[in-house]
Amino acid sequence: MFPVLSAMRPCALVLILLAAVFSVSAPLSAQSTAAPLPSNAHGDGMGRGWECDEGFRKIDGECAAVSVPANAFITNVSYGRGWECVRGYVEKGETCVAVVLPENSFLSSYGDTWECRRTFRRQDEACVEIKVPKNGYLTNASHGAGWECERGYREVAGACVAVNVPKNAYFVDSSYGEGWKCERGYHIENGACAEVRVPQNAHLDRTGNDWECNPPLTRQMNICLQP
Repeated sequence: MFPVLSAMRPCALVLILLAAVFSVSAPLSAQSTAAPLPSNAHGDGMGRGWECDEGFRKIDGECAAVSVPANAFITNVSYGRGWECVRGYVEKGETCVAVVLPENSFLSSYGDTWECRRTFRRQDEACVEIKVPKNGYLTNASHGAGWECERGYREVAGACVAVNVPKNAYFVDSSYGEGWKCERGYHIENGACAEVRVPQNAHLDRTGNDWECNPPLTRQMNICLQP
């Protein structure tokens, strides 16, 4: 039994030596085949590739320097130009030009355009004063005239005209229609609100401004008859 073990020891030693050679040569082989980093680049820290150094961006497998114009800063992102203008400047071609503020304006929250002060509104490249008519008030809306009429009035040719609400009616804040509606139980008739005449076997409908027959009767002219 002992001679057999003695004969196996040289074979085991050979296997151990081969395993050691492969374990050393494998990393060397991997290093020799790894692609070299381009200039101005570094590993991504996860062993999956590389990234460009600050001030450079990846273009066609290389790291090209980002040309930053005056009044701009590097963004260090892979999209866009690689730079943005500082607040108060806006891109124009490959440069950053100052935002020109007209009278009665201020820089927007993003700093790349301007907005008009309250009581003024933008018209072309200027801020013009909003002229609010009598019985009107300013709004913050960017559309429309910049003002609206007070309750009970409506806009007519740039002025706020009082809505003449007839008896048995109520004011409706709307830019179309009469500006008023008849109360329940009344309907419009010749510019006024006339009482709805409900015939026998009928009742006011859901609008309250007309009537309908009690089922199963049907409406025929101004009366309710069997179908």
